[in-house]
Amino acid sequence: MTDERFQDPGWRLWRFSDEILVRCPRCDARAVVVVHPDHREGHRYAMGFLMAPHRLSCTGCGHTAEWTPRGWQRGEGDPYFTHGGPLLVPHFTGPNDPYFDLPLWLRRPCCGHVLWAYNQRHLDLLEAYVAARLRERGAWTGSGSLLERLPAWMKAADNRPEVLKCIAALRTTLPS
Repeated sequence: MTDERFQDPGWRLWRFSDEILVRCPRCDARAVVVVHPDHREGHRYAMGFLMAPHRLSCTGCGHTAEWTPRGWQRGEGDPYFTHGGPLLVPHFTGPNDPYFDLPLWLRRPCCGHVLWAYNQRHLDLLEAYVAARLRERGAWTGSGSLLERLPAWMKAADNRPEVLKCIAALRTTLPS
């Protein structure tokens, strides 16, 4: 990427959670976490999609696993209130996935830290942001967009070449 200007679209990390690339717990190949096929439709709000049952699938060894939301208990994290009682909201962060807590496929040591992304679209956004010489904020996003919350080491101009090199290395692990 050589674009000189980048405007933050104001996206949050969960926007990239429709497909999360992880390491298979059985064979260590690339696996994917997606919303269970029976629960992909009918979500009026993002939270319904995020709290829907999810499936882990590995094309390398055929391993599958199911995730369903569990009940929330005081002191456990953020609750999502439903008619059936509060559910524990998955913690969207890295370098592990929020549903199965498996290591992300797209992760690599970088500048003394770990650079990670959920999928190729997430990696594309990070690359465009880091490569830009001028980074503009978008509309007000309340508690902050994904890019506003990036650690300082990723935003530092001195680290730009190394971060872009790590992104390029991660990109080579994606299917063509």
